[in-house]
Amino acid sequence: MLIAMAGLPGSGKSTIGQVLGSRLGLPVISVDPIESAILKAGIDSDQPTGLAAYLVAEMHAETTLAAGRSVIVDAVNAVNPAREQWINLAQRRSEPLKFIEVICSDPEIHRERIENRERQLPHLQLTWHAVEQSLEEYAEWSGASAAVGRITLDSVEPLGVNIDRAMAFLES
Repeated sequence: MLIAMAGLPGSGKSTIGQVLGSRLGLPVISVDPIESAILKAGIDSDQPTGLAAYLVAEMHAETTLAAGRSVIVDAVNAVNPAREQWINLAQRRSEPLKFIEVICSDPEIHRERIENRERQLPHLQLTWHAVEQSLEEYAEWSGASAAVGRITLDSVEPLGVNIDRAMAFLES
């Protein structure tokens, strides 16, 4: 099974993905550390480093699936082409796909999380302004991605509640 996490940075997506990965014994492939490594290698940030990171994550996920293991991919997946990347991968590998979208319905909490978090990704800085821009670009789920099973979790809810909801969704 391919589980694709979606949601903006600071939404709680990565935490939920890591807890699910631990609970299910699944690897979690996260796009942000990949992009940070690309930038660390000296590739200019004006290059399509985000796209490169998604493609590396896709290749890693595909080799994991080919080895007979399920995998969780942690990415923003803000637009349909990004979401369709995972649909295409699941189809190529004949694997079921489920999306878990994580939002933060309280802008003040979301901003506080962004401004107070210490990421271990020195080459990939994140500001509240960048998150606001991402919010403006976040596309509605439509087309092929709207037809895939998806649950939306709100990270203002307790982590345990969201994990229980996600587990029930994945088991359905």
